[in-house]
Amino acid sequence: MLRVFQNDLYEPGHFVVTLELVPGREATGRAVDAVMGIAREAFADGRVSAVSITDNPGGNPSLSPDVLGYEIFNIGMDVIVHFTCRDMNRVGMESRALQLARMGMKNILALNGDFSGQGFGGQGAPVFDLDSVQLQIMLDMLSDRLHAAGDPDPFFAGCAVSPFKQTEAETFAQYAKLCRKVSAGARFIITQLGYDARKFKELVQICDYMNLEAPLIGSVYVLKPKAAAIMNAGRVPGAVVTDALLERIRTEWRDKAAGRAAAIERAARLAAVLKGLGYGGIHIGGIHGSFDEVGRILDRLEQIQGQWQAFLADFDYPQAGGFYAFPKDRAANWGPPKFGRRPLRVPLRERFAFNLLSGMHDIVFNREHPWAPMFERLCRRLDGRIGRQLLTELVEDPAKQLLLDCQKCGDCAIQHVGFLCPESQCPKHTRNGACGGSCDGRCEVFPERYCVWYRAYLRLSHAGETVEMVKRCVPPRMWELNKTSSWLNYHLQRDHQGSTHTIALRCRARSCTL
Repeated sequence: MLRVFQNDLYEPGHFVVTLELVPGREATGRAVDAVMGIAREAFADGRVSAVSITDNPGGNPSLSPDVLGYEIFNIGMDVIVHFTCRDMNRVGMESRALQLARMGMKNILALNGDFSGQGFGGQGAPVFDLDSVQLQIMLDMLSDRLHAAGDPDPFFAGCAVSPFKQTEAETFAQYAKLCRKVSAGARFIITQLGYDARKFKELVQICDYMNLEAPLIGSVYVLKPKAAAIMNAGRVPGAVVTDALLERIRTEWRDKAAGRAAAIERAARLAAVLKGLGYGGIHIGGIHGSFDEVGRILDRLEQIQGQWQAFLADFDYPQAGGFYAFPKDRAANWGPPKFGRRPLRVPLRERFAFNLLSGMHDIVFNREHPWAPMFERLCRRLDGRIGRQLLTELVEDPAKQLLLDCQKCGDCAIQHVGFLCPESQCPKHTRNGACGGSCDGRCEVFPERYCVWYRAYLRLSHAGETVEMVKRCVPPRMWELNKTSSWLNYHLQRDHQGSTHTIALRCRARSCTL
């Protein structure tokens, strides 16, 4: 009988266990056999509600989670399919979603995805046509279509969050985007990996403050020296293993049997802490070869779950100088998070650029401004071939190239990102908030520069306008406007701000606060 993840997650008092499986690069062979064997053992054990299957982790090619998931689904084990925005445009993503619905696999973990890795002949071209918030909306809208066609079961889509951020700006950006994800339809939340109980608690507090009702599932990993070193080096975006923790793990593994026992005990204790903090379940990773380690973790969890407060000290691995949104010792009635309580150092160039562009925008691109009708009439007159060419080539393109490194997308979104360009400044082109991969404010893909959303928070915090990062969600870029004048498109209501397309209207209907 199929075990249904959704039912388990919402059953009162039920603590859900999910298990992450990572397909190999081959279609057959030992790696695939091992994954299928773990899935069969998980189903037979009876304590695992669903297995999740990664989608080309690290951006590198592997066996499709769809085909492997379908085989696992057919043995009776419920499946959560990872669905990233990296490898397909919106047409391919919609087609894939319909395929999954046809196959009966409607549990989706909607992700931006890691940046593109190495494939046939070299690095793959990143797509990122949608971001994870827009993917949530697409799945929500497809659910409406399925229902209209007679299918009573909608997609059950969840999202990820990386609470283990070092700076105030990154922390705010993660929670702001989480709010947009849940507002866009996310039904459950899975955390990235970390070993800081205070951060795990902070996420509970943030969700309570923002009235987000999606259940939390905390990541638990069987951490071994090789994986710990990779995470410590920042090669798993969003995961945090500090130097102190890495050193402890290496010490434990001087004897392999003792190291393995310590890894299982750490996983069980973290599971107990998460259950005690009010999480709805755990998401176990780092399992390879057999189900044995999962069984040992769950057995141990049953023995120690009532002692969770005694284990909090085992997960006290903060990042140096790390920001926390709430005071350490306040237990209940914690009040609002302390974002913006202390002045942040904002470089002069950031303040100048923001003030200049926001001031211009408030006058020229504000439909409430008294001059708005005049600008609209002027744009209608310039909308012929000669006028449009003169405007773009002599005025718009040079100014925007100088100030924004403009990519001429024709559907400008700088007003959503602190007057920074998400097309030129973000390799994933995110319009709804930061991905989970930044580290100490630096971009996951180009660590020599700061994340565009880190910079946006600095600008908006200085201006007292951080609400812009959680105000509604932003529709996807309209590719039909590529290489056209975004100024004309705005005033003639052709871009995402003036569009009457259903997705744009649905985006405007969503809102959240932080």
